[in-house]
Amino acid sequence: MTLVLRAATPADVPVIRELIEGLADYEQLRHECIATDALLEAALFGARPYAEVVLAEWDGATAGFALYFHNFSTFLARPGLYLEDVFVRPELRGHGIGTALLRYLAQQAVARQCGRLEWSVLNWNVDAIGFYEQLGARPQDEWTVYRVTGDSLTLLANGGNR
Repeated sequence: MTLVLRAATPADVPVIRELIEGLADYEQLRHECIATDALLEAALFGARPYAEVVLAEWDGATAGFALYFHNFSTFLARPGLYLEDVFVRPELRGHGIGTALLRYLAQQAVARQCGRLEWSVLNWNVDAIGFYEQLGARPQDEWTVYRVTGDSLTLLANGGNR
């Protein structure tokens, strides 16, 4: 059994979307998943790419992915890497694929002189939390994530508030 990690190309957009849909199913959030091939191609490979994807292939078949992008730490005055999503097909878990994906991202962060690699995890996903902690990750319990979306985002952009 061989594992290969490689940067995604535009030809990979359909499989990236399929993996995102698999993640949405796993997280019970499929109703929120509106990603299309066209949206992904524009965001990942358009004039201004907003994120990068690394694909994991197990014996020639796509096994998982990680989607990530740069953020910035004002205190460190250095970029960081933010892992938006990582997913390994359920039937292929336990082969070190997730570890390899996170190791790849850590290597990218070090090579790019980033000050940190970070991500969020759903509180109920105890398997993922245990996995991340085995890799040395620690929760940032003193921070609460806030988000503005949909109508609230439009209202805020137009000068209003709730």
